[in-house]
Amino acid sequence: MSFTRPEPPYYAVIITSELAAADLDGYPAMDARMAELGRAQPGYLGRESRTDADGRDLTVLYYRDAESITAWKQHPEHREAQRRGREQWYANYHIEVARVERAYGFDRE
Repeated sequence: MSFTRPEPPYYAVIITSELAAADLDGYPAMDARMAELGRAQPGYLGRESRTDADGRDLTVLYYRDAESITAWKQHPEHREAQRRGREQWYANYHIEVARVERAYGFDRE
């Protein structure tokens, strides 16, 4: 999904992950619920995601401020999804949080 980025500064949460092949029971429903719930969080600006041929995901979530990220990380349903992810679904994941100070680009129309 693409969106119109706001003027900086804003925040980007960069998530790289790989699912474990063993037990994905319940993952699609939880993933859909987290996407729906995440979009409704105050300060949420948008999301972009890609999956490569080997099943590794790169997702970037955009937020207005650091407080919005902290609130989402502590949301009870999100905390449960994190717990299940570590115990059941993910082989690995890594998260980076960055403050975007400058942004520029090009779009051919």
